[in-house]
Amino acid sequence: MHLTSPPVHLAHQRGPLHDLPDSPEAYDAVLADVVEQALARITPEGNLEHPDCVDDIGDTSLGITSLLALAWQRGKDPRLPEAVARSLAFHLRERVYTEDNPGYPNLRLRNSGLPYARYVLESGAHPIGDWPSTVWALLQAVNILDAAEGLVADERRAELVELARGYWRWLTEATFFNPQEAGNQAIGCVVGGLMLARHLPPKEGESVRARALELYTDEIRAHRVRDRGALLPPEHGGAYDNNYGPISLSFLAQAHRISGEEIFAEDGDALARYLDARLTNGGFDNGGPRYSEQHSAFESVLGLRYFGARIGSDLGRYRGDSRWARHAAKADGGVDGHFAWMLVWQIQDTTRWHREPSPSAVRHQLRAGTVSVAFDGHMTPAVVEAAGTYYLPAAVNRQHGHGPVTDGFLLCRPMGEVRVRDIRADGLAAKLVTKPVVGRDHVLRHLRSLYVTDGTTLWVTVAVEHLDGTPYLLAGLPYATDDGDRVRRTAEAGGVTSAGPLRLTHPQAQGVDHFDARTEATQEQAAFALAADPRGYGNPDEGWRHLVTSTALEADPAPGAPEGLTVFAVRYGDGDGDTEFAPVFEATPNGLKVRTEAFTAVIGEVAGDSHGEPELTLLD
Repeated sequence: MHLTSPPVHLAHQRGPLHDLPDSPEAYDAVLADVVEQALARITPEGNLEHPDCVDDIGDTSLGITSLLALAWQRGKDPRLPEAVARSLAFHLRERVYTEDNPGYPNLRLRNSGLPYARYVLESGAHPIGDWPSTVWALLQAVNILDAAEGLVADERRAELVELARGYWRWLTEATFFNPQEAGNQAIGCVVGGLMLARHLPPKEGESVRARALELYTDEIRAHRVRDRGALLPPEHGGAYDNNYGPISLSFLAQAHRISGEEIFAEDGDALARYLDARLTNGGFDNGGPRYSEQHSAFESVLGLRYFGARIGSDLGRYRGDSRWARHAAKADGGVDGHFAWMLVWQIQDTTRWHREPSPSAVRHQLRAGTVSVAFDGHMTPAVVEAAGTYYLPAAVNRQHGHGPVTDGFLLCRPMGEVRVRDIRADGLAAKLVTKPVVGRDHVLRHLRSLYVTDGTTLWVTVAVEHLDGTPYLLAGLPYATDDGDRVRRTAEAGGVTSAGPLRLTHPQAQGVDHFDARTEATQEQAAFALAADPRGYGNPDEGWRHLVTSTALEADPAPGAPEGLTVFAVRYGDGDGDTEFAPVFEATPNGLKVRTEAFTAVIGEVAGDSHGEPELTLLD
């Protein structure tokens, strides 16, 4: 099915999160709306769950209660104490389970009698979600405890403390820790322990705090996964998920806020810098072992705002799902208590958004103005952004990336050390990437890729020792473009010019393993269709790797390359294309000179300097 009108938008790629008003008055308005919804919804039994709530249910009424408690703390609305008392009684009476859920596979201690929260209420229906539901319920409970003074009766408060203590013990004693290998859930559990410790007698509180820090060190930090030079908390078996990664960042922010432990600041800084490098200027991001494009929204604000200020970069450009702009919501827009704790912390934190990009050069990113390139661990572009269009790595013969193709083989995977040189001068930002590559002929070649931008246009020059046959440059898959405050699908190479002939090709074959950008299917849908997981969750990153071919920009070699070299030159963000693009190449004693309409650069010899590092010069 081809793209139709109106244009197909990516469902979860909406406005930058720092565009949401975050003044005290704005948050009071959010809470006021929650209060009115809750008071209209509350049942005679005290239930505050959304009528359509089926899963993620075990903590949701308690979550709304925590928001009512915060609203009372801020405004002393006389209607709220009675609603809080009724709803808290409902949770304690109806949503606390102490008998093992039939079929739950992660118990270490059967018939413990410890309380837990259920993912779905029906016994044995879907017990696998009980661990994160209990983490969430613990967090809702400790938020109520933080606001309980003058609101919750002493006897009821003591019941809530005992419940939170039981949740913590079930999570850390009765079950395996972090059974879904989900970093956000695991860090959330640690946060729950740290917050609970403040409500316990000193000796017990110190014991719980120490156990929480031990779990973080031994069960989360020790199992971090490396990607793009950073060590990251693993998420569902992968290094980073664009939905859950920013949520983990929020948990790290809260952990640092309440504990003061430097370990959370250090790890949050590392995750924030990683996210900053992979995130385009326009806020587009995709990829992950659980979701590819299902971005979170308000759940990410705390972490992005807190650590954006710490590292001095505009992480708030991250595009979230505005349907969850303030809190979890059902299809009708009605408030849902799931994730309520994050809204509580977001309101309590007074950090302001840092709105300027970091001025520092970053290995895995080139960014200036409206142009950005995010590089993967092999320093191959993972996303190219220019003139509001986002280009993903294209696929040919089951090989994915940006780079020269010869004899059907894509030259982008390194056979040795990848080296990088960054230069900024005269309004230009440049990055030179050199990597040794080997083709089907087993010949070692040196691939030198130069990326230069003035903040509006991106020039890419790729030089490699002479390639036989009819080589071409795989120059990206045009996938999406900015459409005001939304991101929409595209199948057009907007404003791309090549020094040699340029083609936009589409797969000749059909089927789930051939991605045609002209169809309505999103990258995430295609990736899930290719995933092996039969449950429907899948692993989109793994599935996408099975892609055979895709829509692709293909650029032929540029004319005038020095003898012994094949050179490709492509310009992105060309606007109307009125400016001629006819780069000139010259072999000089210092290396390959590249002269364009906007700059002259000299790419040093492949041997590099005395330490083997690449040499790059920008000339007037």
